[in-house]
Amino acid sequence: MNALIVNRPRRRVRALALALAMLAALTLVAAAGARAANYVSLGDSYAAGPLIPNYLPPYGCLKSDRNYAHLAAPTIGLTLRDASCSGATTVDMTQAQNVEPGPNPPQFNSLDSSTTVVSVTIGGNDIGFSEVAESCITLNPFSTPCKDKYDPGGKDQLAERIAATAPKVAAVLQGIHARSPSAKIYLVNYPAIFPETGSGCWPQMPISFGDTPYLRSTEQHLNSMLATQAAANGATLVNWYQASIGHDACRSLSNRWVEPLLPGSLAAPIHPNLAGMTGAAAALVAAVK
Repeated sequence: MNALIVNRPRRRVRALALALAMLAALTLVAAAGARAANYVSLGDSYAAGPLIPNYLPPYGCLKSDRNYAHLAAPTIGLTLRDASCSGATTVDMTQAQNVEPGPNPPQFNSLDSSTTVVSVTIGGNDIGFSEVAESCITLNPFSTPCKDKYDPGGKDQLAERIAATAPKVAAVLQGIHARSPSAKIYLVNYPAIFPETGSGCWPQMPISFGDTPYLRSTEQHLNSMLATQAAANGATLVNWYQASIGHDACRSLSNRWVEPLLPGSLAAPIHPNLAGMTGAAAALVAAVK
């Protein structure tokens, strides 16, 4: 009888120990699940997909659930963390972006040691994409307001901005490597806004006949800089531009990947539409696979 009384507390202790061990094991499993391999999307409006429904919070980022990252993620086969936000610059990788409603946290907050794939489109806002678009739109197709402002006397201010942005893009790529050392980085460039040749399609795209070649060359220069930085900083270039040739904003509604100033589909002006995002997703998946 005394032995039975003594054994009962021992059994309870063993049972309690077993329960605690099982709880610890479950906690470890849950923690491992939280650290499961993931895919992170970073970048600006060309990654976010403004005005393409449906919209994701924070709503001030104008981020779509059908941007290229969301379209590619099921095939890539990883859980997606989409930190992209319209208007983002390289600074917003490490600082909160003040959007309304918002803010959008620093985009690098989505990275961790378990991240295995990162895509990023960045640099356009560092050279002043919105300002350039506003400055170059004209009612006179025979004027050259863009070249007059940004390339007076052959001193190309946009080329200088691109050169100044190069080390910032390098720092972004290096920052991704530091936070996610096992990740493969895919730098997605910008799609063709203008036809590959010719003087554009004023008034569909209200850029003058003389400014169109200048802006086409500027975008190509920006993409060339991105390719150089990708090669120098351990990233793979995803050539959205090459894939989009023939699908520029001067094409018909059924064929274009980038909308003109007055969009014909649910997308922001001078930004990729759903077809453009689908094309980018295909190029990204091909690079990842």
